[in-house]
Amino acid sequence: MSETVRGFNLAGLEWLVTHPKFERFVIVVIVVNAIALGLETSTSVMSSIGGLLQWLDFFIICFFVFEVAARMIVHKTKFWRDPWSLFDTAVVAITLMPATGNFSVLRALRILRVLRIVSALPSIRRVVTGLLNAIPGMSSILFLLTLINYIFAVLTTKLYAATHPEFFGTIGASFFTLFQIMTLEGWSGEVVRPVMKDHPYAWAVFVPYIIVVTFAVLNLFIGIVVDAMQSQSDEERDEESEREYKHIISEIHILRDEIREMRASDTKPT
Repeated sequence: MSETVRGFNLAGLEWLVTHPKFERFVIVVIVVNAIALGLETSTSVMSSIGGLLQWLDFFIICFFVFEVAARMIVHKTKFWRDPWSLFDTAVVAITLMPATGNFSVLRALRILRVLRIVSALPSIRRVVTGLLNAIPGMSSILFLLTLINYIFAVLTTKLYAATHPEFFGTIGASFFTLFQIMTLEGWSGEVVRPVMKDHPYAWAVFVPYIIVVTFAVLNLFIGIVVDAMQSQSDEERDEESEREYKHIISEIHILRDEIREMRASDTKPT
């Protein structure tokens, strides 16, 4: 009797964890948690409904612990082989750390629970997976970008350090100024035109830099990310096609066995 009850409870727990409505409810809880954590930053709100928000935070973390524990029980070893399940476990574990005394700063880490929306929504999960797959290619572009910036940092420091030390007085200052130019944030009015008052041909340095770094190298980042996301989408499509193919094959085998049984029953003498 106990084994039957235990099996029924496990089946019910599995039904709950895998039900689409439960997954949508988890997303709603994450959103409510994000709103509540934002409200806690307001002094006026905390003075009026601070106690309610604290109780809500307590119930939300209890729900997250239950949800992760239920998935552990249902999926068993598969849970620990799923990177997104490990991510959810890490986020919940961090928010369970003591936040009193010297660890009071850890209370701010509760906002990390909002990151669970990444694993809860397949579309966002696909984007993050594509970004992670793009890291090897992005590292090569980052190295190239650093190399080009170093070359221009040395060049601009030697050329403009004497007249504009606030921008190019040291290698570090030149790196920061070039980063500002790379982002096109005030590059003309705040940096290049003041330099051109003392060095009229400075544009011959900065314009090629912008063309190479901003318009060429940075766009390679976008190309690599788009390619990685497309590859991820193709892999998911292939996996879905393979699952459908296996399902169709299993259905054909079942149908073939049923036909054999029907034929065998028809050939039996009456």
